[in-house]
Amino acid sequence: MKKYISVLALSACMFSSCSDFLDVRPEGSPVTNAYFTNDQQAIDAIDGLYAPVHQEKGFGRELFWEQGAACDIVWGRTRGYNTLATFDYTGDEDPIKGAFDMFYTNISRANWIIKQLLIKEKTTELTAVEKRSLGEAYFMRGMAHFWIAYRYGTDKQGVPFVRYEDFEGDYDNSIPPQLASVTDNYQAILDDMDKAIAYLPRFEEYSDDDKGRAHQAAAVAYKAKVCAYWATWNEEKWNDVIKLVNQLENEYGRDLAPTFAEVFSSEFADFWNKEYIWSIPSTGGSTGGGVEFPGIVLENKGWGIYNGWGQMKPTYDIYEEMAKDGAGNDRLVRSILEYNQEFEFFGETRRFFSVSDLEAGFQINKYMDPFKHQNADTEGYVNTNGNWPTARINFPLIRFAEMLLFRAEAYLMTNQAELAKADLNRIRVRSNLQPLDHTPTMADLYHERRCELAFEYTDHLFDLKRWHRSSNAEIKQIAEKELNSHPRIRKYEDRMNPESPFVIADYEDYKNKSKYEDYMMVFPYPSNQITKSNGKLKQNEGY
Repeated sequence: MKKYISVLALSACMFSSCSDFLDVRPEGSPVTNAYFTNDQQAIDAIDGLYAPVHQEKGFGRELFWEQGAACDIVWGRTRGYNTLATFDYTGDEDPIKGAFDMFYTNISRANWIIKQLLIKEKTTELTAVEKRSLGEAYFMRGMAHFWIAYRYGTDKQGVPFVRYEDFEGDYDNSIPPQLASVTDNYQAILDDMDKAIAYLPRFEEYSDDDKGRAHQAAAVAYKAKVCAYWATWNEEKWNDVIKLVNQLENEYGRDLAPTFAEVFSSEFADFWNKEYIWSIPSTGGSTGGGVEFPGIVLENKGWGIYNGWGQMKPTYDIYEEMAKDGAGNDRLVRSILEYNQEFEFFGETRRFFSVSDLEAGFQINKYMDPFKHQNADTEGYVNTNGNWPTARINFPLIRFAEMLLFRAEAYLMTNQAELAKADLNRIRVRSNLQPLDHTPTMADLYHERRCELAFEYTDHLFDLKRWHRSSNAEIKQIAEKELNSHPRIRKYEDRMNPESPFVIADYEDYKNKSKYEDYMMVFPYPSNQITKSNGKLKQNEGY
């Protein structure tokens, strides 16, 4: 696993000449006649797929700015793309445009790897590493396709996608066809994940050096997410969600970690608990690597001790929602730092206050465990380079708690509320919360999903958007309320005093929020992609 992290930290993305996926004529293409002649070349090709999504333009930071349009986080510092938080999308905002390019480039790279390994497989038996690499390429193509599909595709039109292996000879690099519906994209993603499962090992079969790579259970989990999102357009897909989560539990042994804190532990011994499904394993020190999100949400300048960036902060709204389970409950305390709350920072016990930039009155606490250690940087818990503040944490992208919440939602949407209750209570009891004593509704699901997964890359904003289209009137009303609300904060009389009085106030930035409409469920395509497609890429409705 440490070897895997070092690859992510040190390797530049290969195939740097590869151009934008929608370019008609690429700037260059990899030389293929001398590639995949040994296992190391296969490993290098696959590592070139992992590296981009871990960087700042991916899950390091940029994909999270859009969450400002919901009411869980506010931006800690003023940005130049407030349209992401006000639903006045242009498609050209740097964070979403960069993510669009990154995911499509990864699709293109995965396409090439799949094509080459399938050609080789026709004449030569692939080695074990090459078979695994082929599975990883299918997985990474499906993952990138998923992040594009749900963010840009609807039932009325899908997103551009093509498989190079469907063509004789080399793909001609023409613009991929825009599929008729996002459900066609979802089916293609399911197909890729099935192929990934056929070639990938189970997680338990990996050596310690390779833990963190794609594995069978991660592909099954993505299938469950695809089906949950597909259920927006076809509610029969909820039955598939139930089957897939059952498979994760019964065939792959996935379960909740014993404690909520263990999921976010800074100890390597806790990284691969039963809740783990798919993550960005990260670490610190002088050779740290992985994802920098823990440092991005840390207090700007870290009280003079470490170079946090302070760029995203919790709202009073999410604090209030979590506090419904009791003031000072375990999940709340472990997720959010509030004024006068004790915490450990570089070996020192402190009481929280925040003086940096735009005021919120809170800080995300979920990823703070690495920062508690004395000499945390030199001991390898946080990066010695504060300009790349990675930290030792197995940063989750999918964990089993999310799968239980999808299954609970599926049970509720298929009139099996008592089964939903059991899944919701497993999550609540794990965090020492009182179990539900009533028949749950979608309001309970909203609360648990919002609180359990807060500040993770599970896309709370898209949850609200898909719920706004739900046939369930209760969740539709809840989603509409949050989508059309402006976040609240705590405003303190003396920001440097942990015991200062405060008032609840509106967040001071991006106040002119447009009324949410269903076409805003997806983003508009970047304008440069529309222009160079010469009419082949149709802009999303409403833009």
